[in-house]
Amino acid sequence: MKIEEFKDIITFAIANEIEAYEFYKGVSERVKDSSLKRIFAELADEEAKHMHLLEGFLSDVRSMHFDEVKDYRVSETISRPKLSLSMKPLDAIALAMKEEEAAMNLYNDLAGLSTDSEQKKVFQSLATMEQGHKVRLEGMYTNAVFPVAW
Repeated sequence: MKIEEFKDIITFAIANEIEAYEFYKGVSERVKDSSLKRIFAELADEEAKHMHLLEGFLSDVRSMHFDEVKDYRVSETISRPKLSLSMKPLDAIALAMKEEEAAMNLYNDLAGLSTDSEQKKVFQSLATMEQGHKVRLEGMYTNAVFPVAW
């Protein structure tokens, strides 16, 4: 892969992380529920960390490696709720889950279309990061929908 191609991929990924950061930050500033504020603020912080990590790749070309996350595909079983300032906490988590699913699918699709092995690795790593967010949100969603009764 040519260095310019790599930079284009990383620049594209940074733009996606910025968009996700702004979404989560905006929701965290607008929701009234303190648990949702915290969850969305944490997600915004994680997206900012991803952005900074990716920015480091623009000057330091090296491989990225992430552990695989078990994906139970909970988000694929629900509909995407509409964004509103008065949405219920469960709907807000569902919306975030669907956003992470879309980002993961985008990066997986781009990896599938890549003919360059290094480029493919970058997209696969980005997909794995987004999958980690999705799985985390799926856990919150599942715990809210199916609380454990002791």
